[in-house]
Amino acid sequence: MNITIPHYKRLVLRHVVLDYNGTLAEDGELKEEARVLLAPLVERYSVHVITSDTFGSVKTQLEGFDVTVKVLTSDDHIAEKAAYIDALGRLHCAAVGNGNNDAKMLKEALLGIALIGDEGCSTQTLLSSDVVCTNIKDALGLLLNDKRLIATLRM
Repeated sequence: MNITIPHYKRLVLRHVVLDYNGTLAEDGELKEEARVLLAPLVERYSVHVITSDTFGSVKTQLEGFDVTVKVLTSDDHIAEKAAYIDALGRLHCAAVGNGNNDAKMLKEALLGIALIGDEGCSTQTLLSSDVVCTNIKDALGLLLNDKRLIATLRM
């Protein structure tokens, strides 16, 4: 996506980094609305799913989708998620998440989308975001329809 948002910023997005549990999935199971929108998302972006994989299901649930799965390995998931954004090139990343460990990832990314879903949303993550959505369908929809981003972020 290459889009100029009036009086806000220019977005040249290549990567979308998604938290898994609480964002794409509930209790380790990929949400149906996420399943439907992942197919068009991977046609437009390089999609990365970053997770501690609490339920051990991420790779099975995302089988068949052209996504990169990064299972966190360190004791500091906050720093590990932010470092992942930096390694991809923060100026070309959008990130979506809801947990406390997503706050720095959203702040590092050029576009941070906080999700207030079934698990709620960490206040720090909310404050670190550019946009807030209440479901994954709307969050991914912003990334698939640039007019929605313009309408939300223009000043």
